[in-house]
Amino acid sequence: MNLASDRREKIGQIVNPIDILSALGYLMGMIARTMEQKLKSLAAAYPLVTLTGPRQSGKTTLCRSAFPDYQYLSFEDPDVREFATTDARRFLQTYADRCIFDEVQRVPNLFSYLQSHVDRTDRSGQYILTGSQNFLLAENVTQSLAGRTALLNLLPFSMAELDQAGLLSSHLDEVLFQGGYPRLYDHAIPPPDFYPYYITTYVERDVRLLKNITDLSLFDRFLKLCAGRIGSQVNLSSLANDCGITHNTARAWLSVLEASYILFFLKPYFRNFNKRLVKSPKLYFYDTGLACSLLGLEEARQLSSHHLRGELFESLMLSELVKCRSNQGRQPNIYYWRDKAGHEVDCLIEKGDELIAVEFKSGQTIANDYFSGLAYWRKLTGPGKRYVVYGGGKSQERSGGVVLPWRNVGETMTAMPGLAC
Repeated sequence: MNLASDRREKIGQIVNPIDILSALGYLMGMIARTMEQKLKSLAAAYPLVTLTGPRQSGKTTLCRSAFPDYQYLSFEDPDVREFATTDARRFLQTYADRCIFDEVQRVPNLFSYLQSHVDRTDRSGQYILTGSQNFLLAENVTQSLAGRTALLNLLPFSMAELDQAGLLSSHLDEVLFQGGYPRLYDHAIPPPDFYPYYITTYVERDVRLLKNITDLSLFDRFLKLCAGRIGSQVNLSSLANDCGITHNTARAWLSVLEASYILFFLKPYFRNFNKRLVKSPKLYFYDTGLACSLLGLEEARQLSSHHLRGELFESLMLSELVKCRSNQGRQPNIYYWRDKAGHEVDCLIEKGDELIAVEFKSGQTIANDYFSGLAYWRKLTGPGKRYVVYGGGKSQERSGGVVLPWRNVGETMTAMPGLAC
């Protein structure tokens, strides 16, 4: 019996729902992160590795698991932060090698000292740096640590990671509603008891550190407006007007949300085409559980009739592709395509000179119109790989393209020739 099957059997032996949640929390500690091997290999090649990602995405747990013999220090601790801030040179003499520095963006003056320290000692794997604010980290890494550190982004659990651990629900709406933040599984917290507090903490801490936002209730409204536009082209004027802020403020706040790994933008593909094409990016959330909370959903069953279910499904599938690349230390290679006449392909995966077209459909029954966008794309570009990922459970070969089930999209994208991340 494999490990995932053994875990499923243990959970199946528990009758009490509370005990089931507790068992899931216990098993979460055994969930392997796909990024671990990449993290180790980069630490063997660079003096520093910088690991970023949203708060509570599992950065600390991954680092301590991958490097159990490293000393761990968190700059959230006021005493540690004060030592590093007031006497950085002595701090690095005290912690000269094989250390994990958590939330390192809290001590920006340390980066220049780290540069001279690693240049002098010239050893690989000296420090693992983590942080949850890409704005602050990126600025310091670019200025002080360029060429000395590898940079990885850890996002919440992928479906493939949860599936490998036997923790991925077979019900699509449950997966959309639950999301992938580790604490949900670690402490068996129902999503309605996690996301509202996560959002409040994020607004009160990270936003104030990144931008001088005085009206937090207004920013909270902005967040909810973004969730209501998931899967839509970004329209700054509409966002600004609906929130009662300026165009420039809307742009700045979107940058904050992107830098904090709350949402991402899917850019349009418009190279090598003469037609008039849409060039505005689309807005998606890294975690659909967070988006569902912002939309006011309190139960997974509410998704079955929700008007944004299809867009949430798109967001889930696209974030899986982003995670697949991110876990390998690579930048996303996905785009969307749309012309002024309304012809559209949900996702184009760029593989060298090849463009792989993918459509996302949340329905459980395959319909002919699922292939309409792909059919137009074929007329425009000629033969090529075309896929439909849908909300059902069977793979099929159709004349319009290959149909793939949603639940195995992570493994499929990794294993299939030409689609591998």
